[in-house]
Amino acid sequence: MSAEVAPLLRGGSGLKARGGLWGECLAEFFGTFVLLMIGLGSVAMTVAALPGSGRTQGPTASLLGAGDWLVIAWGWAFAVAFGVYVAGGISGAHLNPAVTLAFAVRRGFKWNKVIPYWIAQLAGAFAGAAVVLLVYKDAIKAFEDASTPAGHSVATFSIFGTFPAAYYKGGVWGPLIDQIVGTALLLVLIAAVVDMRNKAAMANIGPLIIGFAVGAIGLSFGANAGYAINPARDLGPRLLAWAAGWGDLAMPGNGATFSNYWWIPIVGPLIGGVIGILIYDLFISDVLIARAGMGPVPEATYVDDVPLVPGEHEGTAPRAGDAVKPPVAGGRRPQHA
Repeated sequence: MSAEVAPLLRGGSGLKARGGLWGECLAEFFGTFVLLMIGLGSVAMTVAALPGSGRTQGPTASLLGAGDWLVIAWGWAFAVAFGVYVAGGISGAHLNPAVTLAFAVRRGFKWNKVIPYWIAQLAGAFAGAAVVLLVYKDAIKAFEDASTPAGHSVATFSIFGTFPAAYYKGGVWGPLIDQIVGTALLLVLIAAVVDMRNKAAMANIGPLIIGFAVGAIGLSFGANAGYAINPARDLGPRLLAWAAGWGDLAMPGNGATFSNYWWIPIVGPLIGGVIGILIYDLFISDVLIARAGMGPVPEATYVDDVPLVPGEHEGTAPRAGDAVKPPVAGGRRPQHA
């Protein structure tokens, strides 16, 4: 411990308390905050800011082609990558309640941390959405004033929350299956990226690859229901939009072609995340263990001056095939003790 830090930890500065779960929750809050700022910001750019600034064919000429969707997909890809870079060294950068639940089910993440992580993620998502609204409120107002009819609409609500495509005709199963499949794929890809027995991303490139995974899901499945694949990403901004005047569009999620939609981007990802981690273990992780003839995974420590989260591995049974915990922290290189 450096001479500068030691007195602060002993002197009641509050730093010592941040070394445990409280510090992890702060990291989850701030990482999710960064994630939502960049992700929602890319949607606000596409929907309202570019048209209103004269950079498109008209003041409401948004989402007219595949290029607009590319802005959003790449925006969310970078959002996830930089959110993980921000928080990964402290909390593992779950930034997603579905990831936290999946790791508790299958990766030894402590169950008593699940609810605190969820609360921090939801609060970070709400705060990130609030900053986007503050920055883009004039652009949103200009877009809505130029629209027919004027006022809050599905178009501007789409900056904050997700909703299903009209071809589902108000049905529940199509969007729910979409969220389950998309989140299951996300967890499969995350598990693959961090599995040191597989072709894991080395050094500190893991967060960038995970961001690419989210971008890939947006490009391949995004139009069905907005690819929330993250309960906090949808619920936090949805609550903000409800408080800011979008009313029933936000909560309970009623529109011309959908109703009572708010729960689908919560339940679907939570189910999908658990399914995804189970699928990865069945088809890949357990096969790698069997081929290597290995027993239980030894506890992981981290190098490059990044300490283990205090108590993270105490009393946990490692899952076969997973040498890195928390798994999302792509910026840390594992080294067996």
